[in-house]
Parts: sequence; C-alpha cells; structure tokens
Amino acid sequence: MERDKRLILSALSHGAIFFSATLVAIGIPIAILFLSKDPVVKANARESLNFHINLYIYAFIFVLLTFVLIGFPLLVVLGLVSFIMPILAIVSVVSNPDKPYSYPFIFRIIQE
Repeated sequence: MERDKRLILSALSHGAIFFSATLVAIGIPIAILFLSKDPVVKANARESLNFHINLYIYAFIFVLLTFVLIGFPLLVVLGLVSFIMPILAIVSVVSNPDKPYSYPFIFRIIQE
C-alpha cells in the first residue's frame, strides 16, 4: 500500500495545476510536503512547487513584455509548457514511483 500512496501523492503534487491555476495549485503540494514523511513524495512536492513558482514568475515577466508585443507569443508558449510538463511529470511518476521527477530548466527556489 505504501507504494500506491507514494504514487498517488506524487502524481497529485504534479497534477495540482490542473485543478486550478491559483493558490490551489500551490496549496496541494504544500499540504503534501508538510503532511507526508516519504522522502520521494516530499521531493516531488518540492519540485512541483518550484515549477509552479517558476510559472508565476515567468507569467508576470511575460505580461510585462506584452507592452512591447513580444509577451503574447511567450505567454502562449508558457501556457503550452504549463500543460505539457505536468503531464510528463505524472507519466514519469506513474512509471517509476520510487524516483522523484525533476523538471528541466527551472530555478529551484525551495530546497531541502
């Protein structure tokens, strides 16, 4: 049962963005981070939080760049990335629940 719990909580951490793009997307991984004692689940929750924080930072910058018109295509790309990357993370976690997923090209603000 522990492996199933690990799989569900890890997938839920990465899939939280599909529930809402607001505080719920960050709240679910935070709750999992504080409530779980499993190191793999905690690593997945931290990675998900870092990904969400990066998305918000990039979105803010790209909205500012819309004033010079370059922000519009960047926001479209960011929207695609925010949809595709969590799906890849969930697939990775489901295929190998004993290894935490690591998003490429993000700043890791929240560390151990």
